[in-house]
Amino acid sequence: MSPGDEHGARGDDGGYGGTGQTRTRLPDSAGDPYGGARRGGRSSSRSLVTVVGVVVLLIAAIAFANRGGDDSGSGDTGGDKADTSPTAPSGERPVTTKAGGIPSGFAQTEQGAESAAANYAVAMGSTGMFKVDSRHSIMDTIYTSAASAKLKEPMDAAYSADFLSKLGLDVDGNPPEGSTFVSRAMPVGTKIRAYSATSAKVSVWYMGLIGMSGTASTDPVRSTWKTWTFDLRWDDNDWKVAADSQVDGPAPVPGDDKAATSDEISKAVEEYGGFTYAR
Repeated sequence: MSPGDEHGARGDDGGYGGTGQTRTRLPDSAGDPYGGARRGGRSSSRSLVTVVGVVVLLIAAIAFANRGGDDSGSGDTGGDKADTSPTAPSGERPVTTKAGGIPSGFAQTEQGAESAAANYAVAMGSTGMFKVDSRHSIMDTIYTSAASAKLKEPMDAAYSADFLSKLGLDVDGNPPEGSTFVSRAMPVGTKIRAYSATSAKVSVWYMGLIGMSGTASTDPVRSTWKTWTFDLRWDDNDWKVAADSQVDGPAPVPGDDKAATSDEISKAVEEYGGFTYAR
């Protein structure tokens, strides 16, 4: 979200997303200017370009790496089942093992596939994706070996120095001294779209946070709503990602909560840890 009283939301040029208007209530500049003041008309377009740039670059990278065929229909159980999904937790315990800091060892069941997809969305939406070494580690952990090898080069191209600069990061993905870069994905729910013992298509509806928290930031932390769909394969005794894609929304109408100051956001990011998600 850009620092203005109102902001119109629209889908990106790739055809994803919805329509409508969102309204963000922000503190007066005296409370916390996130660098000094509201930015007027220019800020709205810049913030929109940043958000759209994240989605467009990553979707383009994934589409490039996976062009030439789509086997996602394997194991499709039909369209009717995808229309409904219980929203209550299953009661199953989350996994207790990790690989590279990412939850692993999911059950070879529908619930296991949903839990894997939710946790993989968290990993892919983290700040680790903005640094080469940690990005490659994440990809090697959650993707099949073939998909990881195919996607690394286009992903590295997507996270270019120019792209990182637009987010306020240096070429190594580090924020300026005294600032905190925020990137988190928080799953709201999961949905099985197709399932077999060896493959699954799972969608994860999530809220994301992205932006720079700091007194000199001109790109304050804002929320986004996305749906991430994963094509999973049962590989090496765990669910692994073979391909994935994202679309905008569905996004709820924002409330009238007063936006936090940069110090409050930075403190919250440091103090509040994430979760291991289970269906």
